[in-house]
Amino acid sequence: MRSPVSDVRQSTLVPDLGQELFAGSRMCSSISASWSWRVTSLRALLEQRPHRSGDGIGAMARILFIVGLCLYSLGYTSAQQGGTECLKANAKSCGECIQAGPNCGWCTKVDFLQEGEPTSARCDELAALKSKGCPQESIQNPRGSKGTLKDNPITNKAKGERMDPVNITQLRPQQLKFELRSGEPQTFNLTFRRAEDYPIDLYYLMDLSYSMKDDLENVKKLGTELMREMEKITSDFRIGFGSFVEKTVMPYISTTPAKLINPCTTEQNCTSPFSFKNVLNLTSNGELFNTLVGKQQISGNLDSPEGGFDAIMQVAVCGEQIGWRNVTRLLVFSTDAGFHFAGDGKLGGIVLPNDGKCHMTDNMYTMSHYYDYPSIAHIVQKLSENNIQTIFAVTEDFQPVYKELKNLIPKSAVGTLSSNSSNVIQLIIDSYNSLSSELILENSKLPEGVTISYKSFCKNGVVGTGENGRKCSNISLGDQVEFEISVTAHKCPKKDQTESIKIKPLGFTEEVEILLKFICECDCQQSGTPDSPECHFGNGTFECGACRCNDGRIGKQCECSTEQVSNEDMDAQCRKENSSEICSNNGDCICGQCVCKKRDNPNEVYSGKYCDCDNFNCDRSNGQICGGNGICKCRVCECFPNFSGSACDCSEDKSTCMASNGQLCNGRGDCECGRCKCTDPKFQGQTCEMCQTCAGVCTEHKECVQCRAFQKGEKQKVCDSQCFHFNYTMVDSRDKLPQPGQADALTHCKEKDADDCWFYFTYSVNANSEIHVHVVKDPECPSGPDIIPIVAGVVAGIVLIGLALLLIWKLLMIIHDRREFAKFEKEKMNAKWDAGENPIYKSAVTTVVNPKYEGK
Repeated sequence: MRSPVSDVRQSTLVPDLGQELFAGSRMCSSISASWSWRVTSLRALLEQRPHRSGDGIGAMARILFIVGLCLYSLGYTSAQQGGTECLKANAKSCGECIQAGPNCGWCTKVDFLQEGEPTSARCDELAALKSKGCPQESIQNPRGSKGTLKDNPITNKAKGERMDPVNITQLRPQQLKFELRSGEPQTFNLTFRRAEDYPIDLYYLMDLSYSMKDDLENVKKLGTELMREMEKITSDFRIGFGSFVEKTVMPYISTTPAKLINPCTTEQNCTSPFSFKNVLNLTSNGELFNTLVGKQQISGNLDSPEGGFDAIMQVAVCGEQIGWRNVTRLLVFSTDAGFHFAGDGKLGGIVLPNDGKCHMTDNMYTMSHYYDYPSIAHIVQKLSENNIQTIFAVTEDFQPVYKELKNLIPKSAVGTLSSNSSNVIQLIIDSYNSLSSELILENSKLPEGVTISYKSFCKNGVVGTGENGRKCSNISLGDQVEFEISVTAHKCPKKDQTESIKIKPLGFTEEVEILLKFICECDCQQSGTPDSPECHFGNGTFECGACRCNDGRIGKQCECSTEQVSNEDMDAQCRKENSSEICSNNGDCICGQCVCKKRDNPNEVYSGKYCDCDNFNCDRSNGQICGGNGICKCRVCECFPNFSGSACDCSEDKSTCMASNGQLCNGRGDCECGRCKCTDPKFQGQTCEMCQTCAGVCTEHKECVQCRAFQKGEKQKVCDSQCFHFNYTMVDSRDKLPQPGQADALTHCKEKDADDCWFYFTYSVNANSEIHVHVVKDPECPSGPDIIPIVAGVVAGIVLIGLALLLIWKLLMIIHDRREFAKFEKEKMNAKWDAGENPIYKSAVTTVVNPKYEGK
């Protein structure tokens, strides 16, 4: 049989589920003031479910549910903040809405809008639309997608195996299709692996001005030697040769007849000056290279910079004449001088910009006198379009110039050419290895409003982002690298809704093509009804739950023309009776109807026929609208169940007034709005449990406990008549006394008895108002003082103090004597003694001279 005490405890520890839920909602409402009404229906269902007291699993489930509500509150609040972009877009149609942001949706429910709300209120963040009563099936929220159209596997080609370069794949996938929605990125992975024994075409472009005379002798035997070295890299290698000098006009060359035939001195046999000559198309015959190059002669010009840019342009764009294949293309540019570029042609009267087209006739560039030199940007564009990697083989003097040029031309390298070009083969091999070890991705021109981002996953776990996400370095044959590429559209194109992007590694012919289709309209727009009777006799198209008005018509149902907007009669329909304010100054009058303004905070909304209602001017409690326990409708709080008051701050839950003894307010007050209102003014506290002017429990029962437990004290004689209202139990020590939680309404006491000893006891009252006292059987009595140690201590102290004083006196005397002696010694050393004669001294010796003595 259970005791009443246990019943009270269980009812206290396991309160009603609805109370738990609202306690949780009040806790979470400090995070978001407007979330809890969204789970009212859930709470109502859970309140109807019976639960057993003491069910630990159910209690844990309820706790987890409350935590989930808190998390939902946080998510909903952040979602509402994200929905601001949707509301600010002021979208008039579903298409405009979905272009406002990736999280925007459009509600097609016909009766979704409240009175006074504009059509643009149909566009909001998804969670906000659901919270306003728009069902999931009525929300238009098209998402982007991606598909693979072509994805050939990467080729595993063994060295020496002959394959058509067209059939060699180093890059995958090859073609994709994206459907893009504004703000929503579509991401794919691109994989690249260098194929072994990949074919190479190398075109050697040489400066044949007079200063390169000794270099030409070494280049004449370049063909066979370079073929032999390149066989170590690829079994499919071709080489070609071209030369350049300068434009054939003044002041670049001398135009006198003799100099046009031989621009060098009469002793030197030089060929006529020319701009660019294709001597040998790309060939795998090294002997033919040596033969044709051996027949070349040096020419000459007047100025130091050469016309190399004209030659590079023709080599890049004249693919058929040069014989380029869709393989690795290398251009070796050899010179010992600088270069002319766009604008320099004006010196020769040439003002037409270079057109970037091929002008080769009989392997000679014929338009050098007509078109200016190309610019560096133009050269970069054409080299990139034709997948040509450039190696600048220049002398030491011009290294700084061409290193700066290398920084402007992607996939290019600079090598130091010896004075006679004897190191050209090693220079080409080293530069090729440097170029082939680096992979750089580039993309074609992006459509307006489209952005692309790269992230690289390179060798040895190196990850690059931003501009470094486009490239990987230190790539060896057989190494595989990957790129994560994201494409994002930020708006729809003005005309064609289909575009394409091409991504390729610089210097390679392979590429990835991405076909782009933009999601600019909703599916519901396809089924719209033009000239619908829903739109005021056919003045608009009824689509996606709203009218899209024809030109010149406005209003929710397109019921007005633009000429009627400022009609005074219509303005009168937007004023409340006996008011001069149009739409309560909270909206605009359009076609005789109020369209309420939007506030900066998307959670705050004006509504009503005259925009005279809102959901943010209700009474507040604890800084929250309706105390977080209700919904603000037209400036009046509609409270949740178990709450009341103008600010819903009055809780009808009485669990907070329940005292530990199971009584409301300890029987000393009434529970109002979840708080105890004490009827006796002496008592206060959450459950009227405190009384500042009342005698304490310990003092009140001190004498009775003393007479019952120890048979002494002031009530010893009347103990039987006045002190038998409680039961008591003796315990051995203070550790054996009951502790908080082991008994109801427990008080620990420490009091003095008649013998001035401390005794300890506890006082507790159970739910049946039964009093029980536990008393420690042995009081703590203070012991008397020990006289002998005290006297000994005093005597010892006096002796020690006397000795200390004597020592101090002795020390002072020693210091004083030493100072006096030092003073005496100092005066003794400073004393001075004079050596003068005594004026009263007379000698005892007398000298007598014989008067008769003559000195003989």
